Amino acid sequence: MKFLLDFLPILLFFGTFKYASAHAESAARFATEQFGFLVSGGVVGATEAPVLLSTMVVILATVMQIVVLLMRGKKIDLMLWISLALVVLMGGATVWFHNETFIKWKPSVLYWAMGLAFWLSAALWRKNLLQTLLGDQVALPAAIWQRLNVAWVAFFALMGLLNLYVAYHFSTATWVDFKLFGGTGLMLLFTLGQGLYLSRHLQPPPAALPIKSRANNEEQAVP
Repeated sequence: MKFLLDFLPILLFFGTFKYASAHAESAARFATEQFGFLVSGGVVGATEAPVLLSTMVVILATVMQIVVLLMRGKKIDLMLWISLALVVLMGGATVWFHNETFIKWKPSVLYWAMGLAFWLSAALWRKNLLQTLLGDQVALPAAIWQRLNVAWVAFFALMGLLNLYVAYHFSTATWVDFKLFGGTGLMLLFTLGQGLYLSRHLQPPPAALPIKSRANNEEQAVP
């Protein structure tokens, strides 16, 4: 359920863009009639309609995402609040100025914000955010936590650059495909790679020692 809720905004963005692109003239009329007051000049062209409509949908979906979590009594992660602020600010600029550049920058800014949070927390406050998130489930040496933190900082930095490269060197349709499949796929591969790396350094808890070893330890402890 949480996985679907996390990816719902991007799925809706993708679906709306593809549908509006296939019905550009109808999408332009609908956007002009229903949302013209949100757009500078009041008129949405056929080439602009897919991005503008999908941007408005993703803004609404992100707001609803937070509303649902609050209604269920769940804690809202800081990054989700940052994502909401970015999508409202940069998405709103995309809609008002008829300029898709703003919404294309949004993923990069979010990636860099996450990378900056990981880096600053370690550099200034000596706090490893990854260890804070996973430390209760995974036991690792301090040096391994530090390497993982650096790896995530580098990954977020590169993902931000890659998003801009695709945005400026390929069509908007290709960028939308990359946003869903490329970005998500690379995140999944990186997470799997981290899992394989973690498996080599996991420290077994005391309860995981063989029964025979524990029995020997207990016998040695008896005076």
